[in-house]
This record gives sequence, C-alpha cells and structure tokens, in this order.
Amino acid sequence: MSDLEPIAFPRRPANQSAAQKETTFDRRELLRILDLYGRMVAAGEWRDYAIAFMRDRAVFSIFRRSSEQPLYRIEKNPALARRQGAYAVVNSTGFVLKRGHDLGRVLAVIDKRLSVVN
Repeated sequence: MSDLEPIAFPRRPANQSAAQKETTFDRRELLRILDLYGRMVAAGEWRDYAIAFMRDRAVFSIFRRSSEQPLYRIEKNPALARRQGAYAVVNSTGFVLKRGHDLGRVLAVIDKRLSVVN
C-alpha cells in the first residue's frame, strides 16, 4: 500500500463564483470592435491592441505603437448600463469622448471612414 493520499481540491461555493465572474465582450461586440480596428490598421493609423477583463468592466485598448499609452480605450461597464450606457470611448488623457447604450454609435466617434469629397 502507498502512503500517498488522494489530493482533495477545495470546491468554490456557488454564490462566490457569481461574485467573481469577469465582465467580457460578447462575440457580437468583439466583432464590431475588431472590424473597426482592422480598418484602422489597414489605413496605417493603429498598430496594436490589448484586452483586459476585470470584475467590474472590460477594456479594449488601442495603441499607435505598443510602447506608448493607449490612444483610445473602449470600455464596457455593465453597472452603468441603465443610467449612462454600458459602453464608452475614452481618449489617452482620460476624457470620455462618447458614452451610450449602443456600441455602434459609441464607436462612430473614432471611426474615420473615407468619403468622396466633391
């Protein structure tokens, strides 16, 4: 017989897992953000990004160069969903450029589509 005992891993209580859940972007939101990001990379404006998932919010940071501060942060904060809107675009100085309930309208503030000028 072996004197090794089986390892018992502690179980997390069910109510604790809900409190520690991270806020994330869902697939639809991430596709919309990455579509804008891809167009701006193709235009040569942006070069790098970072994603952070925290308990109270999710942040997609956009960089011109990876060694700098982010140009913009796209934030999702569900605690503000009923009041001001869950989505916000924040510039590098911390100024909120746009906040709202619809991600498309919030992203429009940094979306520079090419247009024909007569």
